Amino acid sequence: MTPDLETIKRVVLDAGVFEIGEVSMADLVFEPEIRRICEGNMCRSYGGCWACPPAVGTLAECEERCRQYDRFLLFNCRYPLKSSFDIKGMMTAMREFKTLTEKAADALRPLGLDYMLLSNEGCGKCAKCTWPDAPCRFPDRLYHSIEGYGFNVTRLSKLAGLHYNNGPGTVTYFGALLYKE
Repeated sequence: MTPDLETIKRVVLDAGVFEIGEVSMADLVFEPEIRRICEGNMCRSYGGCWACPPAVGTLAECEERCRQYDRFLLFNCRYPLKSSFDIKGMMTAMREFKTLTEKAADALRPLGLDYMLLSNEGCGKCAKCTWPDAPCRFPDRLYHSIEGYGFNVTRLSKLAGLHYNNGPGTVTYFGALLYKE
């Protein structure tokens, strides 16, 4: 039996998440414009890892994968920065968010959920990703990019009632938990 929504939220929050909120599956939009931003490769992960496009599949395939689930929970975590130009702090926070996603996965496993986690851009587990020449070395720890699925995180955060921007001197990263009831 699937645990209730509040139990699942509590487990994810206890893993270290700052905020968590639900978005109706009917409100999910898979935006080609967001995917085109990925194709611009500003984060340098497009075409370079299993967690990002094109390795995650087409937008239609990402939508089909998501529509197999009944619930969508958006979560975030905020991290302090020395300044709005603190690129090193942003990169450190990005890695910390990936660790947080791992902690959430570890906390969710004992619940017996059928779920999928999405995380922030890229992967970063390996010094050199095996994509496209060989399978992922850690497929059970592969969390696709939320933006790579075409999700507008600003829009989702409003729908979920979460803060997209947590003020000056911070950066906020987002992930998602999709699960079957």
